Amino acid sequence: MKKITIAVDGFSSCGKSTMSKELAKRVGYVYVDTGAMYRGVTLFCLRNNLINGDKVDEEALAGLIGGIAITFGIDDNGSQYLMLNGENVEKEIRGMEVSGKVSIVAAVPLVREAMVDLQRKMGENKGVVMDGRDIGTTVFPDAELKIFVTASPQIRAQRRLDEMRSKGNTEVTFEEILFNVEERDRIDQTRAVSPLRKADDALVLDNSEMTISQQDEWLMNEFKKRVEM
Repeated sequence: MKKITIAVDGFSSCGKSTMSKELAKRVGYVYVDTGAMYRGVTLFCLRNNLINGDKVDEEALAGLIGGIAITFGIDDNGSQYLMLNGENVEKEIRGMEVSGKVSIVAAVPLVREAMVDLQRKMGENKGVVMDGRDIGTTVFPDAELKIFVTASPQIRAQRRLDEMRSKGNTEVTFEEILFNVEERDRIDQTRAVSPLRKADDALVLDNSEMTISQQDEWLMNEFKKRVEM
């Protein structure tokens, strides 16, 4: 069976990572969470005081970005986690502080250039499921299967809230998360470099009313169509 590249793009908190991980597991592909990579750079910027309000000190970051090593590890349960310069930062990058700044950092051209180069290297041999914002439009415009995932902001905010509550965060409110979701949508769609948009040949998956098992089967069916062509 031939190997293909699968690009899963879409809005934040649509469940892209969950469905991409499951598909990769079922078909024996490598999974790459590009959103986590940008979160890792954002955490680096926060730790080094490179963000002031909604501005990133791009000049200072340019001198430091060569020292940012983004890799992935696998824990004992088989779950993937992000490594920032050799440190497991998976928990830190999922917090609201990083969530509130990641779209700002991801909009910086030198950050996108560095991450896109790294992502292309990770997927150069195909057999990869990669999710993010610009995979099908910028990173792998020739991907054999492109999915664009969407859902209403309210549903996405509730999913994010449920996830955070399950991890013990009881302080964040639905209103805070909804604001964050809508603001990230705005920034992602209006940034100058690689804005979030549906590739012309991408399939739209609106999972607002779908169960996880329903979306998993939909993805598997589309995968089978591509590899059997």
